[in-house]
Amino acid sequence: MSQVSSIFSQILRMVPRVIFDDAVKSRKAERHARGFRCWDQFCAMMFCQIGNAKSLREIRGGLASCEGKLTHLGMQGAPSRSTLAYANEHRSWELYETVFNQLRAWCEAEANTRKRKFRFKPRLSKLGSERREARSW
Repeated sequence: MSQVSSIFSQILRMVPRVIFDDAVKSRKAERHARGFRCWDQFCAMMFCQIGNAKSLREIRGGLASCEGKLTHLGMQGAPSRSTLAYANEHRSWELYETVFNQLRAWCEAEANTRKRKFRFKPRLSKLGSERREARSW
């Protein structure tokens, strides 16, 4: 029997759940989760990026259209727009920065074992510094 998985689930499998859970614990990000876990928010935001969604309504609608498959991604279900809005406003972005940095280090280590060079184009250091500057005003 052959197994078929969506492109979205294949992309999410590239993020080791152990790395993500360690970042959640170190940042204490689920302290005030109230049923909407960090992983669910991460999946929703990845869906937004991949699907080029422009609004919470699009994210909610897209996730609700494949509700039966969300359990295979580790999600509890499609979140409401208000839940997404609250999480995006109150959850610290530092969790996702930590996950990104851990994944980057993991990719660099993998590239080194294969004697290859790992880099991003364009440079991501600008992206991080611009975000911090935008949040400071």
